[in-house]
Amino acid sequence: MKAVCWHGANDVRVDNVPDPTIINPRDAIVKITSTAICGSDLHLYNGYIPTMQSGDILGHEFMGEVVEVGSEVKNLKKGDRAVIPFTISCGSCFFCNRDLWSLCDNSNPNAGLAEKIYGHSPAGLFGYSHLTGGYAGGQAEYARVPFADVGPLKIPDGLSDEQVLFLTDIFPTGYMAAENCNIQPGDTVAVWGCGPVGQFAIRSAFMLGADRVIAIDRVPERLQMAAAAKAEIINYEEIDAGEAVTEMTGGRGPDACIDAVGMEAHGTGLDALYDKAKQAVRLESDRPTALRQVILACRKGGTVSIPGVYGGFVDKVPLGAAFNKGLTMKMGQTHVQRYLRPLLDRVQKGEIDPSFVITHRMNLSEAPHAYEIFKQKQDNCIKVVLKP
Repeated sequence: MKAVCWHGANDVRVDNVPDPTIINPRDAIVKITSTAICGSDLHLYNGYIPTMQSGDILGHEFMGEVVEVGSEVKNLKKGDRAVIPFTISCGSCFFCNRDLWSLCDNSNPNAGLAEKIYGHSPAGLFGYSHLTGGYAGGQAEYARVPFADVGPLKIPDGLSDEQVLFLTDIFPTGYMAAENCNIQPGDTVAVWGCGPVGQFAIRSAFMLGADRVIAIDRVPERLQMAAAAKAEIINYEEIDAGEAVTEMTGGRGPDACIDAVGMEAHGTGLDALYDKAKQAVRLESDRPTALRQVILACRKGGTVSIPGVYGGFVDKVPLGAAFNKGLTMKMGQTHVQRYLRPLLDRVQKGEIDPSFVITHRMNLSEAPHAYEIFKQKQDNCIKVVLKP
């Protein structure tokens, strides 16, 4: 089959690789009908996530038709359409039983490696380095789905791929980010980063009752998409975002701030130059410009929610500000399985059509070009869906 494979920083290729097979009775094989490039895939593309190996198959946002199931998979049958959570979870460990699916104890075969860096291992993830299991990803024609008796969600008739594809990651991720804000009636939520996750965080904040959402970015088409959702927008290249949100909230600051940027934040200040220089020589793994801003901007007693991916160690985080302002900080990989059915219900009821975020539809063979325009923010690219 054909698959999008990583061969080094800024080097992805569409290779011919062996077809996946059932290796465990809880596996399924899915013929992929739609897959997407995620912003967190760019961290791999740019070479900032360790333990990648040449030839690794990328991709963790995918769905398709079930073509084979293992003997213990009773919830799916051949011919079913299903979306596949990017988190691989066993369904029966301490964490899965507490709805903390991205913290599954049993799905990362390289748990010992992750423990050396993080203290404990997260769940296995599709297509996201050997630190999280080395699983083949879904930017391919077919994929093996472990724990298929637990993770995939069968899609009812009448819904297109594009309406449900983002249940695999970015819709639940944006929604969980907003949910973590503990939004109360009348609240103001500020969202740093208007990429795909930020767009879903904006809409989710409104769905959960926010009175105002302020969106911060520098890319015009992203800001326009946020404005279309009734967010108030700030271009941080034109005005200091921290000062602007303080003024817009009467000096108090937003009730909650969401960092939907993560480890490769851009900025205009000296701290951004500092981060870029240190990351370039690997003296710092992440660029936390947005994280610093959300901590400083959030009102006293407010909440900082972090769906943006961080991979290692960051410098000069204003922990003193977080402590003295009594902030609540919530973060982590998304517990996708927790949100699949509730968010599918919202789609079916017409509360949201997740396809709004798609700007580019391309063949799998065009993946190298798709990665590049997504990285460089060319051709008004916000979200790419690939069709194998």
